[in-house]
Amino acid sequence: MGFTREELESFRDHTVPDLVADGTKLLFVGINPGLWTAATQTHFCHPSNRFYPALRRAGLIDFDIETDRGMTAEQRFDFTSRGMGISNLVQRATIRASELTSDELRAGAERLKLLVDTLRPRVVAVAGVTAYRTAFGAKSAVMGRQELDSPAEWWVLPNPSGLNAHVQIDDLAEWFRTVAVRAGIL
Repeated sequence: MGFTREELESFRDHTVPDLVADGTKLLFVGINPGLWTAATQTHFCHPSNRFYPALRRAGLIDFDIETDRGMTAEQRFDFTSRGMGISNLVQRATIRASELTSDELRAGAERLKLLVDTLRPRVVAVAGVTAYRTAFGAKSAVMGRQELDSPAEWWVLPNPSGLNAHVQIDDLAEWFRTVAVRAGIL
């Protein structure tokens, strides 16, 4: 199965709820949902996205996602019961993150800080250095741990999108392992 261009376009500006629960220790943060993600209501679900394969390679999950259907209720429970969660800087779905405005990214950073204050994860891992720089006004931010005034450790990781093909799954898995250790999951 898949989606036609017209079907995907019908999900423009839709939202995908945060995948979080009490006890979230590691919060992964995407830039914003893509149309495929909005259609499946599953973060990072596009077939070319390497998020779940890298999580599996890192030893953080032991299941595969059916990208044409998204996560099952059981998989969502499994994911959150391992102490992991997923959110986005901006909630609205677009074809590409480049459609977002700087104001949207900055507002998203403020919303995210409130979510972190509520959830109290040990680690927040933002996938995408360019979006992080804009959202948090950190023009010189690089991959790795960030200096942010927060009880949580903030990290910037490579974006797992297939459009970021120069970053390999093994590299993503190593980043994921690192933040999982810092969060006390591994």
